Amino acid sequence: MKFREDINALRAIAVVSVVLFHFNHDWLPGGFAGVDVFFVISGFLMTMIIVKGLEKETFSILSFYKARVRRIIPALAVLCFVLMFLGLFLLSPIDYLNLGKHSAASLTFLSNMVYWTESNYFNPSSNEKWLLHTWSLSVEWQFYLIYPIALVILRKFLTLNQLTLMLVAGTILAFILSVLVTMKSSSAAYFLLPTRAWQMLAGGLVFLYPIQLKDSVKSPLQLLGLLLIVSSFFIYTSTTPWPGYASLLPIIGACIVLVSNNGESKLVNNSVTHALGKWSYSIYLWHWPIVVAGYYFELGENWWAIGIPLSLILGALSFKFIESKTLSDYRVKNLKYVLRPLPFAFISTLVGLSILYTNGFLFRLPPSEQLLVKSAIEAKDDWNYPKPNMEIGSLDIRFIKGRSDKNILVMGASHIEQIYPYVDSLDNEYNIYFLTQAGCFVTPSMKNPKWKCSNLQMYSELLERVKFDKIVTSFYSFNSYLSKEPLEREQQILIRIKEFDSFLVDMKEKTPQIYILLGEPRGDEFDPVLALRRSLPGSITELKAREEYLEHVNAFARLTALDGVKVIDPILHLCTEGTCPTRNKEDGFFYRDKNHMRPLYAINNLGYLYAVFVENDS
Repeated sequence: MKFREDINALRAIAVVSVVLFHFNHDWLPGGFAGVDVFFVISGFLMTMIIVKGLEKETFSILSFYKARVRRIIPALAVLCFVLMFLGLFLLSPIDYLNLGKHSAASLTFLSNMVYWTESNYFNPSSNEKWLLHTWSLSVEWQFYLIYPIALVILRKFLTLNQLTLMLVAGTILAFILSVLVTMKSSSAAYFLLPTRAWQMLAGGLVFLYPIQLKDSVKSPLQLLGLLLIVSSFFIYTSTTPWPGYASLLPIIGACIVLVSNNGESKLVNNSVTHALGKWSYSIYLWHWPIVVAGYYFELGENWWAIGIPLSLILGALSFKFIESKTLSDYRVKNLKYVLRPLPFAFISTLVGLSILYTNGFLFRLPPSEQLLVKSAIEAKDDWNYPKPNMEIGSLDIRFIKGRSDKNILVMGASHIEQIYPYVDSLDNEYNIYFLTQAGCFVTPSMKNPKWKCSNLQMYSELLERVKFDKIVTSFYSFNSYLSKEPLEREQQILIRIKEFDSFLVDMKEKTPQIYILLGEPRGDEFDPVLALRRSLPGSITELKAREEYLEHVNAFARLTALDGVKVIDPILHLCTEGTCPTRNKEDGFFYRDKNHMRPLYAINNLGYLYAVFVENDS
C-alpha cells in the first residue's frame, strides 16, 4: 500500500492527545479518546491486509502474525526490560513486584485483563502502574489473534459481499454490547476486547465500503473528521462513561478522515505530523512510564516540561534504533531471523515472572526488612468483607444474625465496612444489616464519581421493610471528592452539611438511636506501600491524623447536641499520648492502605464499639 499521510497524521493526533492528557488532564480532558482513534486505524489496516490477501489467495495467517510480532514486540520488550533493570535499583520491593507482574502481562498481551481485575476501589492509583498503557496493545493483539482466523473461515463459505454484511452486523452488535456493558461495568467496558472490537471493526468497514470522492470534497470532509476527533478531546472528561455512546464521536471522525483519503492536505502532510506519526508507537510506549516517574518520585507539577520532550526524544530514538532496525533486519525469509524478537520477549517475560514470584527479589534485603515487606504484600489483599448474603427489595445486604429480634443498620462506605470483622466476631444481641457501597456516602452529593451509589442511597427502601433500633454510620472523609476550586468546594461542603442534617432528621423519625463514627487515624504512614517506598516511621501524630476533618470541625461538632445522636471518635481510642502506631513487629502493618484497617487489627482494637452492639448500652 502506498504510504498514506492522512493515516500517519491520525496517529500523530492520537498520540499527542494521549500524551497531553496523561501529563495534565486539564489540557485535554478527553485526550484518552486518542486510543480509540488508534483502534480505528488498526481495524482499517488489518482488514485491508487480510482481505486483499484473501482475494489474491496469498494470505498467510502465520505471515500475518510474524508481521505483527516484528511491529509490536521489539520496542515493547525493550521498554519492559529497561524498566525492570532500572526498577531493581529505584523501586521498593512491593513496587518492583508489581512491575514484574505487569511486565509479564504486557509481553503476553494479557495486561488489559490484569488491569481490569485490579480496577477496584482499593487498587493502587493508575499513576503507580508503570505499564498501564499497554492495555490497549493487549486489546489489539487479542483482536489480531482472532480476526484473521475468523475472516479466513468465513471467506470459505461466504462471498465478499456476504462477509461484509456479516461484519456490519457484527459491528452493530458489538457496539450495542459496548453501550450496555459501559452502563453496567465501566471498567470491563474500558479494558476488554468484546467492548472495544466494534471500534476496530468500524475501521475495517471503511476499507470494505470504499467511497470514491471528488477532489473538491476530500478536504472539507477530512476537516470535518478532524474536527469531530479534536472536539471529543474537549467535550469529554475522565468521568464520561467510556467507551459507550460517547466514543462514537472520535470513531466517526476517524472513519471520515479515512474515507476522505486525502494525503495532500497541509493539515496532514507536513513535517511535524509526518515525524510524530512515524514515532507514535514508540512515543506512546515511553511517555507513560515518564508520567509515572513524575508521580512516583514526586518531581512536581512542572515535570511535564521535561517529561514531554523526553517522551518525544525517547520515542524518536526507539523508532530509529529498535523499530526501524528490526523492520529492516528481519525482512528476510529465514525463520530464525523473523522470530528473533520472540526469544528476547520470552526472556523479558521470564524476568518479570521471576520478579513476581520472588516478591520483588526480596532475597536482596536483610531478614528484618523481608518480614516487613511480606507484611505489606499480605496487607494489600487483606480485606474481610463478604459478598451479600441477603436481598431486600433491590438492595444487597450483608446480614449477621443476632440473639434477639432487634435490629441495627450499619450504613456507609468502605470505612464502615472495615468494622465488619469486629462486629462478626461478637456474640451480637442484635441482628446486624450492613448496607454499604465503597466510595459512597449516605447523602447524594458525596460520592466518588466513578462509583454507582444507588445501593446505599436507596436506604429508604430498607427502612420501609425493617424496623431498626439503632443506625450506625460514618462521617469519614467529609472532604472527599470535592472540587479543587475554593468557591465551588465551599459550596459543595455547605450542600453536604445541609444534606447530612436532613439525613439525621429523617433517621431520627425512624429510629431512636444513631451512632456516627468519625474518621479513624490515617495518613501515608499507615499505607504499607508508601511507608516502604519513602521509609516512613512506624507511627503518626494524633494531630496529623486528625487534620483533614478538623478543617470542618463545626460541621460535625454540632451533631453531639442532637438528641439520640452519639458521636464516636476512633482517634481517642486508637491513639495514646498523641501518637497513633501504624505497625508492630508481631502483626506488621495495621492497615492495608492509608485509611483502611486490616481485619485482625479491627478485631483486636475496635472494642470501643462493643457497647453499640449489645442490648443495654448507654
